[in-house]
Order: sequence, then C-alpha cells, then structure tokens
Amino acid sequence: MELTILMPCLNEEKTIAFCINEAKKYIAKSNIDAEILIADNGSEDKSREIAALLGARVIYVKKRGYGAALRAGIAEAQGKYIIMGDSDGSYDLGNLGGFVEKLREGYMLVMGNRFRGGIERGAMPFLHKIGVPVLSLLARMKCGAKVGDFHCGLRGFDADIARSLSLSCDGMEFATEIICRFAKSGASICEIPTPLRKDRRGHKPHLRTFRDGWRHLKYIISM
Repeated sequence: MELTILMPCLNEEKTIAFCINEAKKYIAKSNIDAEILIADNGSEDKSREIAALLGARVIYVKKRGYGAALRAGIAEAQGKYIIMGDSDGSYDLGNLGGFVEKLREGYMLVMGNRFRGGIERGAMPFLHKIGVPVLSLLARMKCGAKVGDFHCGLRGFDADIARSLSLSCDGMEFATEIICRFAKSGASICEIPTPLRKDRRGHKPHLRTFRDGWRHLKYIISM
C-alpha cells in the first residue's frame, strides 16, 4: 500500500464524515492504493461508529494527547507514506496530490504552510498568527529545519523513517518534535502552500493557546 491518510480524532462526530469523504474522493480520483486510518483518542460521541460505517480503519488509543494518538497511528499505518491531517475540516483532504508528488520525488517530510497557502477569515486566532511564526523561528534556530510553519496540521512523511525516530511527545508539541527529529536525521524536507479553513465543528478547539504554546516552547528549549 502506498498511502495512509491518518486522522487523530476526539469527539469529531460533526466533521469526521466530511473529512473521510474528502479523503475518499482524493483516493478515487488519484487511483492510489491507500487507506484512511482514524486514531481515536477516547471519543464519547459517535465518531468511531461514523468512521467505521464510511469504511475507515479505526484504532482506539487509550493514552490521551494529540501526539499519543498520532504515534499510535504511525505505528499501525500500512502505507509507505503517511499524510496526517486534522479531522475538524480545517484542511482540504481532497487535494493531497502536492504532498504525494513530493513524497514520490524523494522528500522524506513534506510540510504544509498555512501562511503561504492562505488563511480563511476566522480560521486562526490573532495570537496564533503571532505565536506560530515566533515558535517556528525558535525551532528553526534549534534544529535547522527550513520550515516556516511548524504547527501546520497537514503534513506527509515516509512511514518507516518516522517509526525509526523514537518519537515520544504525547501532547501538541509532537508537531514540533517530528519536524526536528526528521531534520536532525538528515532527512530531505520541503514545504508546500496549504490553505487553512475555518474549523467546522462549532465548538472550542482542542488546542489551548497558552498551555500548548508553553509546551512547544519548553520542548524547543530542551532540544
């Protein structure tokens, strides 16, 4: 199998069908051998049932956290490549061709960049528009990765290499860890413009600005 489209999930019953159907459209139109893998992180709604009904493979991840869910998904993925994306509808999972193309060219990590791709009005809080570039700058200085948007949730990578990197972060700081681990391994990295849409769930995002920003900063300092 060439590709796993991996989505972490926690109480996403309002959007999980939308995201899976977008991913299925991409798979159908590109004729790629792929699976959709949902790493459910303890949903108490109907997210798992909806995902399974739509033909996605669902794994249950007991340990809570964005990183914990994704690490479990990476371990279970059957594809040569993994493209991970949030299950809140903020990324267009129906247009993943640019990521697959770069992975096929030999890049080991392909990062999305929301600042280059365009941010829909209301899709990113003002504090994040300041904080993300600052944290990205600090992370670039620490690990040398030429990435402008360390926190973009849409990214693709070589599955075997990711599994060899001893990834360990359980929280949102996983987004920074995986880039720095790839960079320090000498992996080839590129970045492509990625539009950011407004969260379609209608409730507060799982990301907590100050708590998760501080966790990212502590991780960067500790590297």
